[in-house]
Amino acid sequence: MTTQLETATTPYIDGRPHATRRLEAVDHGIVLRHGDLHDAGGARDVWVYAQDGRYFMHYDAASEHAWLCALATSDDGVTWTKRGTVLELGPLGAPDSASASYGTTFFDGSAWHMFYLGTPNVSEPGKVPAFPYQTLKARAAMPDGVWTKQPEVMPIAAVPNTFYADTASPGAVVQHGDEYLMFFSAAVHRTDGIKRTLGLTRTHDLNAGWRVDAQPILPLGEQIENSSLHFEQSSKLWFLFTNHIGIDPQTHQEYTDAIWVYWSHDLTRWNPEDKAIVLDSRNCAWSENIIGLPSVLRVGDRLALYYDGYSGADFWHMGRDIGLAWLSLPLVAPQ
Repeated sequence: MTTQLETATTPYIDGRPHATRRLEAVDHGIVLRHGDLHDAGGARDVWVYAQDGRYFMHYDAASEHAWLCALATSDDGVTWTKRGTVLELGPLGAPDSASASYGTTFFDGSAWHMFYLGTPNVSEPGKVPAFPYQTLKARAAMPDGVWTKQPEVMPIAAVPNTFYADTASPGAVVQHGDEYLMFFSAAVHRTDGIKRTLGLTRTHDLNAGWRVDAQPILPLGEQIENSSLHFEQSSKLWFLFTNHIGIDPQTHQEYTDAIWVYWSHDLTRWNPEDKAIVLDSRNCAWSENIIGLPSVLRVGDRLALYYDGYSGADFWHMGRDIGLAWLSLPLVAPQ
């Protein structure tokens, strides 16, 4: 049974929501280090999936050329072999002309679908993807590709004057009744800063357009991004893992400071009070401040939690590695 600790956390200096409960993961440490030619600048933004006992990892490989979606494979979920990048930049003027990265996947029983982040803008140094983030589409016959882009399909575009005006980037996809749901990252830049949350978008056809719900699933000021889902059969609870954006009290710089989890019996209804901290600097063994984007997957009789971090005190986007932590099953929501 997963250990739960209930402790208060220090509120953030700007009053953004904070979690007061913990559902603690046990950290394993780094399982994929950056440093090869295609990921010399960093490895981060991870998505892990499985088929027939093999594990596949998409991650953002940062090079002097661009941030691109790369692949690693494993037989046990712990030891990984890098396979190189699986997407290339789009042509000049395309929505993925500067980055084609973070690729979530869904298998419909016959084909694999990838939803990836595209942007025509980057910031320097490091060619860090910059707004707007939009969700683009590719497909493959096998889980390791070859991936064929589908530029005619635009699952989610950033739309001015909405809660996803600057970010409409991919997230977990699940079949729900006769439709598919995606829990996508949404953000809008306002006069008081960037506000981030998760939105819900729907489709009946994975190779067609999606319809975004008018309101996000959690308040815009929750300051969360990215999603990964686990369904606990014993309790019929959905657990939604996401990374939280904190703020440094000295520099006022924002950074990914923790992985949070929300829980609900209903995929379409989430209570912002039903949340807990899963991993932060308190229980991460190697990353002093940065705890980035989560991906969860059952491996054996435990839930594997993959994330990115930085071996040092910096808040920089570059130089990150992929870590692994474990949660015991079944998951039980803290009371």
